[in-house]
Amino acid sequence: MSRTSPNSPASPASPPPSPSSGCRPARPVPPFPPLRVGRARGARGRLRRAVRRRRRLASAGLAVVAAALAVGGTDARASRGAAPPEVKASPAAVRLVSAPVRIADGATVRLLRPGDRVDVVAAERAGPPRVVASGARVAEVPPPEKGLGDGGALVVLSVPRDTARALVGAGAVSRLAVTLC
Repeated sequence: MSRTSPNSPASPASPPPSPSSGCRPARPVPPFPPLRVGRARGARGRLRRAVRRRRRLASAGLAVVAAALAVGGTDARASRGAAPPEVKASPAAVRLVSAPVRIADGATVRLLRPGDRVDVVAAERAGPPRVVASGARVAEVPPPEKGLGDGGALVVLSVPRDTARALVGAGAVSRLAVTLC
């Protein structure tokens, strides 16, 4: 192969090189229709469409089931003639109240901290001591009052309403003491 210099004229039989590339085509390029890339044709395209349809059907089915479950809860049983279920309050749902209680021994109260659990015992002169409140939570321990020699100390307990009534009644007729749980 002989190499021609860049200054030598091109041979008359070859077409002139295209301006965009330095190479000459070996053969002319035949015309062809534009390529359509967006859609798969043939078996692969049918498979993709079937999978998409199946996904749509599954999601639509799940939506219908969810709607049926949402609508058909306890209302559906009541509409069929069955009695609605009774809601019972659990023992933990009992409303607690704050009950201020004067304890006879002020030094014992100084040992208490908010959050402690105590049993309140009523000591009467005529009979044996009795437990008025069991497992009561200490809500607050106020600072000691000045000027009350042996008057005891105040503590605020968080107890159910019925227990608070029993504490007030016992505090009026007897001396109260606490024990830590």
